[in-house]
Amino acid sequence: MLRQTPLNAVHRASGARMVDFGGWDMPLSYGSQIEEHHAVRRDAGMFDVSHMLAVDLSGSGARDFLRYALANNVDKLTAPGKALYSCMLNSGGGVLDDLIAYLLHEDAFRIVVNAATADKDLAWLGSLLATRKPGLSLTPRRDLAMIAVQGPNAREKVWQALPGSREPSAVLKPFAAAEFGEYLIARTGYTGEDGFEIMLPAKNAAAFWSALAAIGVHPCGLAARDTLRLEAGMNLYGQDMTEADSPLESGLAWTVDLASPRDFVGKSALTGAPATRQRVGLQLLGKGGVLRSRQKVLTAKGEGQVTSGTFSPTLAQSIALARIPVGVAAGDSVEVEIRDKRHAARVVRPPFVRNRSALVS
Repeated sequence: MLRQTPLNAVHRASGARMVDFGGWDMPLSYGSQIEEHHAVRRDAGMFDVSHMLAVDLSGSGARDFLRYALANNVDKLTAPGKALYSCMLNSGGGVLDDLIAYLLHEDAFRIVVNAATADKDLAWLGSLLATRKPGLSLTPRRDLAMIAVQGPNAREKVWQALPGSREPSAVLKPFAAAEFGEYLIARTGYTGEDGFEIMLPAKNAAAFWSALAAIGVHPCGLAARDTLRLEAGMNLYGQDMTEADSPLESGLAWTVDLASPRDFVGKSALTGAPATRQRVGLQLLGKGGVLRSRQKVLTAKGEGQVTSGTFSPTLAQSIALARIPVGVAAGDSVEVEIRDKRHAARVVRPPFVRNRSALVS
């Protein structure tokens, strides 16, 4: 039986088209995914992301443990509320998951992991704790819901729907969070637009969702979330990186701290294996096809593969993320095999769209 978020009944009552997403019953769209996409780019849209898992790590030595468990360095988190995007690697340097870690207070962190990898992540963290810091507490927070409100007007509308939340959250810079009673309001997102991701008690989720809808925040499903994140050049775990892929070959080198002397899981594998592939963006030239994952990319340096592809509603053209050999540069021409035919494409540096603005032409 599929798992359900606290908002499942609300989605069904709203006429959402529901699909199996990694074992969760989730809304694909509420009608037109194109309208949902444009609502986020132009105004404000909201997403149920309660299938993702918040995990609280607490106890003496929590920071030291995360120094070892994560590829990025939690010492960058110097004040409560600060957030850090990181990969969690296996011993071979492959990506087990990408996640966000929040510092709640010293010796207390909240980690938000992907839904499809949540059970695997918990087991992995538990095994590391057993050998390095057995006294720490690792608590899955399935009592929480998560709602992302994204778009140029998203923050203002959250403040309207959640009275009193403006004061603690208006001062937040990107990748920072503030506690508001039982709520954690984070200025983070997965769309390339401004906004908040809000963690709140599951019992309050339906009322908050309804309050947002009442002031014109557009409900959005998985389909719009995917086109938005791809335009923003953001990876999707399971497509753009897996346990078989190095973060250095997945456009995630910026999330790996190799400069500090600390050791972390996978560090020796990364330092001993220079990247031979790179993640790039692709723009399909001309018409007659759509870029999709697993299509072959032919370059002057050898073959690669599309990892995520779609038709961009903002740019009105097909775009993709791809992993191709090192040495191919932005502006170079490549070919992509679509239904046994070769189509011309141009290599670009993602993101394609950020804050309503096209960054490629």
